[in-house]
Amino acid sequence: MLQAGDQLPEFELLNQDGNVIKSSDFAGKKLVIFFYPKASTPGCTAQACDLNGHLGELQKAGYTLIGISADPVKRQKNFHTKYGFQYDLLSDESHEVLEKFGVWQLKKFMGREFMGIVRTTFIFDENGICTRVIEKVKTKEAAAQVLADA
Repeated sequence: MLQAGDQLPEFELLNQDGNVIKSSDFAGKKLVIFFYPKASTPGCTAQACDLNGHLGELQKAGYTLIGISADPVKRQKNFHTKYGFQYDLLSDESHEVLEKFGVWQLKKFMGREFMGIVRTTFIFDENGICTRVIEKVKTKEAAAQVLADA
């Protein structure tokens, strides 16, 4: 998994509107990337809504916010529209970016093992250096966790 001190990996993904978003788009900006397992599920909805509800505070602290999951663009669009998110949700169906960040891992749930996204938040400075990794994300306190050391 990507660690504090690591450089932001290069990536190109489609957002909920089908537009290409590149890692280079965030050069010179403080960036929060949150990886979530599946759009429109209870935990992911709580997390994304908490971040959206505190977006003004995050922006005041200088952060740009994006969410990434393996959901297809159409599902991201439905999730984005339903909850009125004011930030991009990116689709990584190929898992290429998920693997670059190290969040595509073997998970265990209800006695079965499967590959999936480990809910993780990465914070990058203006130079694209990871300053913090939040591995134990509290879905209803996601924004407070990001702002804790802002």
